[in-house]
Amino acid sequence: MITVERTVLVNRPRAEVLAYLADFGHTADWDPGTESCTRLDAGPVAVGARWRNVSRFRGRRTELAYRLEQYGPDRLVFEGRNRTVTATDDIGLRPAGTHTVLVYRARLRFHGLARLAAPLLRREFERLADAVAARLPEVLEEG
Repeated sequence: MITVERTVLVNRPRAEVLAYLADFGHTADWDPGTESCTRLDAGPVAVGARWRNVSRFRGRRTELAYRLEQYGPDRLVFEGRNRTVTATDDIGLRPAGTHTVLVYRARLRFHGLARLAAPLLRREFERLADAVAARLPEVLEEG
């Protein structure tokens, strides 16, 4: 399993950051690897909401079916799956005056033969986490 974590300070109140990030469809705005992320169901964003995420990694296109697993005032957890990997995006939020401290943690658990490649992919996922950490504050503070 690969786990990457980044902490960023965002110049926005926690409630606004939470509302934006709870809609996983916005990942195309802040995750450089995501090409598109489309909601698969309707209604308010709540636990159980689902998205189809299309990403490009190492020149290959991959699709994951994501589900919102946890939605609280200080934490969002999304889980995405396909045959090769289970990806968990765990986002913690805490107020810091008028700002928000955002802790982004991605865990990738590879299945089958893909498990053998996991150690070789760590560096690329670290670079991707750096790019997410740089982009998140920019996107969140634009709105």
